[in-house]
Amino acid sequence: MFSLKGMVEMAKALIKFLLVVVVAIVVLWWKISFLLNLADFSLSNAITSGLGTVAQCFLLISASLILIAAVDVPFQWHEHNKQLKMTKQELKDEYKETEGKPEVKSHIRKVQQEMARKRMMSEIPKADVVLTNPTHYAVALNYKQQGNKAPVVVAKGKDLIALQIIRVAQANYIPSLTVPTLARAIYFSTELNAEIPRGLYVAVAQVLAYIFQLKDKQHYDKNPEFLKHLPIPDELKREAAL
Repeated sequence: MFSLKGMVEMAKALIKFLLVVVVAIVVLWWKISFLLNLADFSLSNAITSGLGTVAQCFLLISASLILIAAVDVPFQWHEHNKQLKMTKQELKDEYKETEGKPEVKSHIRKVQQEMARKRMMSEIPKADVVLTNPTHYAVALNYKQQGNKAPVVVAKGKDLIALQIIRVAQANYIPSLTVPTLARAIYFSTELNAEIPRGLYVAVAQVLAYIFQLKDKQHYDKNPEFLKHLPIPDELKREAAL
């Protein structure tokens, strides 16, 4: 089956062809007696007159084609813009239909969360220490003495993600300390890739001082006595079920 657009294009091509034929016939009919008398002309005059007739025929055909183009071009422009509008609207409708589906949104969120989790896990080897709850919460801290004003949380998570943070830290020989109150305080008060709040500077400084003086970061006391007495402001403390 032919589409409507195909039929229109075929009709226009046929009209153009017929118009050219009609113009040619009209010119020949108009010049028929003149052409028949060319035999009475000298060769040079016959050639000149014949070429003039051909030129007239060519000009008339060209004028008719220009007339067709003058009508056809605006029509084509209108159809093109109409098609563009339809295409844009179809894309919008398809996007709305696809994006509006709950299962698609859910899949997109899962993919984004998985990508974010992988990026976070890749930052753990840069951490100086991981503080744990010991199993419900885990935060990984990095402190660049020449770069940051305060330690930065490069990874954080709870439950299964917390356990994964701990495993990645162990695989990369990153020291891990069990400091429930401090771990929860950092987890709830600090966003990922953000510096810890000023109220936790002293407590975290004591932890980092202990970590930086370790000679063997694979064998060390993971629960030294001083961790029980870290100064943590009441407003930053968070209680969570172990």
